[in-house]
Amino acid sequence: MRKVLMIGAGGVAGVVAHKCCQNPDVFEELMIASRTVSKCDALKAQLDGGRTVVHSAQVNADNTEELIALINDFKPEIVINVALPYQDLTIMDACLATGTHYLDTANYEPPDIPKFEYKWQWAYKERFEKAGLTAILGCGFDPGVTGVFSAYALKHYFDEIHTIDILDANGGDHGYPFATNFNPEINIREITANGRYWEEGKWIETEPLEIKRVFDFDEIGEKDAYLLYHEELESLALNITGIKRIRFFMTFGQQYITHLNVLQNVGMTSIVPIEYEGKQIQPLHFLKAVLPDPASLGPRTKGKTNIGCICRGVKDGKAVSYYVYNVCDHQSCYKEVGSQAISYTTGVPAMIGAKLFLEGKWKKPGVYNVEEFDPDPFMAELNKQGLPWKENFDPDLVE
Repeated sequence: MRKVLMIGAGGVAGVVAHKCCQNPDVFEELMIASRTVSKCDALKAQLDGGRTVVHSAQVNADNTEELIALINDFKPEIVINVALPYQDLTIMDACLATGTHYLDTANYEPPDIPKFEYKWQWAYKERFEKAGLTAILGCGFDPGVTGVFSAYALKHYFDEIHTIDILDANGGDHGYPFATNFNPEINIREITANGRYWEEGKWIETEPLEIKRVFDFDEIGEKDAYLLYHEELESLALNITGIKRIRFFMTFGQQYITHLNVLQNVGMTSIVPIEYEGKQIQPLHFLKAVLPDPASLGPRTKGKTNIGCICRGVKDGKAVSYYVYNVCDHQSCYKEVGSQAISYTTGVPAMIGAKLFLEGKWKKPGVYNVEEFDPDPFMAELNKQGLPWKENFDPDLVE
């Protein structure tokens, strides 16, 4: 039987597990493992009774030896990593030690430095090649689908893409004064970091949320969007032919930004440890503990997301503008898999990437970002698996 090990039991993991079980001909056996085994057991209980055989286990993903023992015992073909990005390297080490293929949704970030980049994982390329193993990096939505969108645009509509603008809009409302739609710690570290974009061969740095644009998004309407640094900029700047500039914009409401500014001003977003009642704690860890769990937002969240890429370049000497995007409804996601759309749009692509690997369509030794594979089978699966995409050849959203 084809076996898959999924590490993680949060909101995204719940989507991955449900979608794997919707494709039992490919995912015949699934093990769910995380530090908190009760979460794995609860998810297993939701999925039992279908054709996919589901198991649960406890594992500390910070401990390579524990991971190796679990992998050797279960013997999966591939590990789907939907744990924390701090744990990417220990899981990759365990995969190398056991001869197991690897897939994740977000690149490595050191726990003590709010800086995420691919250099640590790209350094594994030769070892995975020599072992005959595939590692697929960043197979969520952004990163993930945005890279596939860019590769698809280049393959079918461009000789060269000169600019890419990635637009991520969440028009959902969960009713809380302040909450994050994915892991609060990762979310806040990302947003409070300096912005960066790539232009004419170099990185240009901005202050956090310094650059704002207003976009009118299909099925959502006008939203304020802010320039952030996002990891797919790094890989797309290397892998897309002709690229001269690439930027990433994400929407935030004024209420969210006001709360974030207050929390930042009083030190609650800091990752520098402080002493409290005789113990060293990170303020951001405490803030994460008191904020709503993103996995609990599903039944409360209404509205839609819109995420896509605007590409501009040339084909046969003529200028081309192309916009490809997905609109996802929070309530539809919750009805299907018990999740809001942020987790859904990350979890579905992770399942698709693993599916394409198991089918031999995305399988080659080494470490790769998603845009380095053939985009066509992935784009076809998006339409089948719940994330249909739209395209527009005359976008007028951003310059």
